[in-house]
Formats: sequence, structure tokens, C-alpha cells
Amino acid sequence: MKTKFNFYNLYLVCLTAISFAAFSSCDHGDNGDTTKPVINLIEPEEGDVLKIGDEQGVHLEMELSDDVMLKSYKVDIHPNFDGHAHAHSATLKPASETVDFTFQQTWDESGKKNDHVHHHDIKIPANATPGDYHLMVYCTDAAGNEAYLARNVVLSTEGGEEHVHED
Repeated sequence: MKTKFNFYNLYLVCLTAISFAAFSSCDHGDNGDTTKPVINLIEPEEGDVLKIGDEQGVHLEMELSDDVMLKSYKVDIHPNFDGHAHAHSATLKPASETVDFTFQQTWDESGKKNDHVHHHDIKIPANATPGDYHLMVYCTDAAGNEAYLARNVVLSTEGGEEHVHED
């Protein structure tokens, strides 16, 4: 009886060791890529004023790169009305006629190691609430590493400083 007990214990130890080795080697980052992609956001710049209702859309320009391969990038714009008070100008719409603007979209970058992104796909509707917003850019590489950055921007019916750029 003691022989079966020892054989059973040896069997369990071996099974546990094999299972541990098998499951620990199933790491998604097994290719060794642990380097996050790089985001160089050219526009909008920190503090830029983005015009509400502008038909041309927000000028988004950036360089994305990774040491192995990119997967996607996402832009997220959301209000930054975190309790600090600002006086509203008489030219602004009353708050009851506006809605807090939010935007979130992901673009595919699969198969690219570097990309120069330039587009005007983000449209701010005419009824967006003016004020402080965060513009976040996330970039993910093929191995699942993610980098992000945040910019403070202001939405205004007055519009902002015009930046000269080539389309």
C-alpha cells in the first residue's frame, strides 16, 4: 500500500510540474517584444483651441513607430470638467442647449512598423459644450504593448489659432 501512495505522489508532482511548464510558456509576449510603441503627436498641441462645428474637422497629425510591428491606435476625447469653475462668455450657447462631446475611435495599423498619420476624421458637432477636454492617443503594437499620451485641449465656438499645415 505504501508503494502505491509514493507512486501516486510522484505522479501528482510530475503532472503539476508539466502543467506549470506548459501554462507558463503560453505567454502572449513570448516573442520577447516588451518595448512599447512610440507616439509623436504633432497636432493638436497642448492647450490648442478646437473649433466647435468646424466642417473641416480636427487636424490630427502624428508619427507612430514600433521596434517590431504596430497594431492600432485609438483617439479618445472626453470632457475635463472636474470641478474647477470658469466664467462662460455671453457668446456661448446656454448649457441646456449643448451636450458634452465625447469621441472614441480605433484605427488599424497592422503590418506597419512606422506610420505618419494625418487626417481630419474627428468632427466636433455644433452643439458640443465648450470648455476643457482631454485628447488621449493610445497606440498598441502587435505584441500587445501599449503607449499613450494626453493633451489638454479647449473646445470653443470662437475657434482657435490657425495652424499652417499641408493636407
